[in-house]
Amino acid sequence: MASASYDFHHLPHVKTQSESKKALWVTLALTILFTAVEIAGGILSNSLALLSDSAHMASDVLALGLSMIALYLATRPPNPRFTFGFLRFEIITSLLNGLTLAVIALWILWEGIQRFLHPQPIQFRLMLGIAAVGLIVNATLTIVLSRSTKAEDNLNVQSALWHFIGDLISSIGVIVSALLIYWTGWTVFDPIISLVIAAIIFTGGAKIMRESYLILMEAVPERFDLEQIRADIRTIEGVEDVHDMHLWAISTDHYSLSAHVFVNEHIQPLCVILAVNELLQKKYGIAHATIQVEHAMLHDHGTYGKAFLEKKRIGR
Repeated sequence: MASASYDFHHLPHVKTQSESKKALWVTLALTILFTAVEIAGGILSNSLALLSDSAHMASDVLALGLSMIALYLATRPPNPRFTFGFLRFEIITSLLNGLTLAVIALWILWEGIQRFLHPQPIQFRLMLGIAAVGLIVNATLTIVLSRSTKAEDNLNVQSALWHFIGDLISSIGVIVSALLIYWTGWTVFDPIISLVIAAIIFTGGAKIMRESYLILMEAVPERFDLEQIRADIRTIEGVEDVHDMHLWAISTDHYSLSAHVFVNEHIQPLCVILAVNELLQKKYGIAHATIQVEHAMLHDHGTYGKAFLEKKRIGR
C-alpha cells in the first residue's frame, strides 16, 4: 500500500543555515538604523556622495529583507507542486539584489553628471562626520557577512555582502571626497567620487546577476567538468556509453544530475546504477542523480544509436 505522505524517499531539498540567519538579523537592524541617519545627513550636507551611499544603504534594507525571506523559504520541505523545495528563491533574490545594485549605480551616474553641469555647495564637516560613522558600521557588517559566507555557501548572502562591500567603499569614497574638498575647495570631487562608487557598485551587481543567471538557466556549474564526469562514468564496468547528460544547480551548493547509459547486457544494471551514484557522491559531491539504463538495440536513439551499434560491431 502506498504511503499517505508525499514521496517519503524524496531527498530533503532544504537549508537550515543558522549562521546566515544570525548574520542577516544583526545586519538588518544596524542597516535600518544607519540608513535613517545617512539620509538625513546627506540632505543636510547637500552631498551627492553621501546621498549616493544612503541610497545604496536603503537598497540594502530591501536586499536583506529579501534575503531573510529566501532563508525562511529554504527551510520549507518539498511538496507535490514544488518538488525541489524553495531553494531556487535564493537565486531569484540574488538576481533581484544584483539588479538593484545596477539600477542604483545608474542613478548615481545620472546624478553625478548633473552635479558636474550644476555644481552645488557642500557642508563637508557634516559630510565627513557621517561618512566616518558609516565606515565603522559598514566595516563591521562586511566582516559579519563575510564570516557567514565562509561558514555557509549561499549566493543570496553573497549578494547581500556585495551590497555592504559597495557601502564600505562608498564610505571611504565619501571621506576622501570630503577631505579633498576641504583641502582644495573644489566641490567637483563630490561627483567624481560618486562616479567611482557607481562603477564599483555596478561591477558587484553585474557579478551577482551573472551567477544568478547561470543558475536560473541551469548551466553546468563552473566547478564541474562535464566531459570529465562523463569519462569517469564510462570507466565503470558494464557502462558502454553515456549520453543525454545534464548537470545543473538548484541553489549554490545543491546539484542535480541526470544521464542515460548504455549498459552491457551481461552486467546487472542495478549494480551499474549503484556504482555511478557512488562515484558521483564520493568524487563530486553530487547526491541527487537520476541514471537511466538503456540498450541501443532496445531503445531507439535514431542515428546516434545506429552509429553506436556499428562502432561496437566493428570493435568486436
